[in-house]
Amino acid sequence: MAIIDKSSNFFKTKLYTGNGSTQNITGLDFAPNWVWIKSRTSSRVHVLVDTVRGATKRLQTNEADAEATTSNSLTAFNSDGFSLGSYNQSNEGSASFVSWNWKAGSSFSNNAGANGATIASTGSVNQDAGFSICSFTGNGTSGATVKHGLSTKPALMIVKNLAEADSWQVYHHKNTSSPATQTLQLNETGATSTTSNRWNDTEPTTSVFTLGNNPTVNKSGVGYIGYIFSEENGFSKFGKYTGNANASGTFVYTGFSPAFVIIKNKDAGESWMMFDNERLSFNQINGRYQLQPNTSGAEYQGAPLIDFLSGGFKLTTNTNSLNVAQDYIYWAFAKNPFVTSTDNNSVPGPAV
Repeated sequence: MAIIDKSSNFFKTKLYTGNGSTQNITGLDFAPNWVWIKSRTSSRVHVLVDTVRGATKRLQTNEADAEATTSNSLTAFNSDGFSLGSYNQSNEGSASFVSWNWKAGSSFSNNAGANGATIASTGSVNQDAGFSICSFTGNGTSGATVKHGLSTKPALMIVKNLAEADSWQVYHHKNTSSPATQTLQLNETGATSTTSNRWNDTEPTTSVFTLGNNPTVNKSGVGYIGYIFSEENGFSKFGKYTGNANASGTFVYTGFSPAFVIIKNKDAGESWMMFDNERLSFNQINGRYQLQPNTSGAEYQGAPLIDFLSGGFKLTTNTNSLNVAQDYIYWAFAKNPFVTSTDNNSVPGPAV
């Protein structure tokens, strides 16, 4: 397992103000491979772009829509950020925006029949950070396998049909005791559902993931994109917690000070909840600024909902979406890792 010295080499949240024209967003300190943009002040779609599909190819998590080509949205990936055109969903004049940015990196390609895969795949992967962007074409056959490019077992897989209006499918390794029998939809509020035709009741391995024959993940001749993550000690965590239904809520240990957290009540029809440590610049503890991947709504700026602490996060609400007596899955990325190449012991990073 890789040792992450500096989390911001692989993930960073960036805030910017739209100008309604063209502009370069800089300051990431790396060339991003996956950029997820959302307007904070307006009801606008989520804009997701990656280097594998290309800068003008846009997806949105708040709808099941197929991939769209938008020439004036994100127009280029740069060594320190990205360039924007005049598209108001990602660069509306005077509007506040947030972008979440991940680095993958090395290209990979795998032919059908090689390395245990029955479907060919290409993509971009960063094995140290446990992140892969995987492109493949479905064959419609249950039990089809796809090489993901990672060297460790995926904990989170997000797959989208690019050609058709099909829901985003989410595999999470803590969803149930048999996670490959379950799925969630990133664009919907629904609770986890039992199905064998998404992941074919087969957990991913260190080299491949397995698909059923549902068109959301594997229709013959249709292109798909997968965002695949494995846990990396001190940098990323894909876990589960049980709420305590108390306004002084559950503390969730991640092993690091979080920079970004997404939470879903897996037992009930509730929205996904997104938080980061940049949208409340004067106090990074009280996470009151919340967005939802499954809606286009502007940012919620009400009462505090979550505290980002040195070793994890703590809920400060008893709302159904975050902290009642039900089970929740989450994924989180670090601001400050607990483990570095110079100190292999778990030591607390500074509180935020």
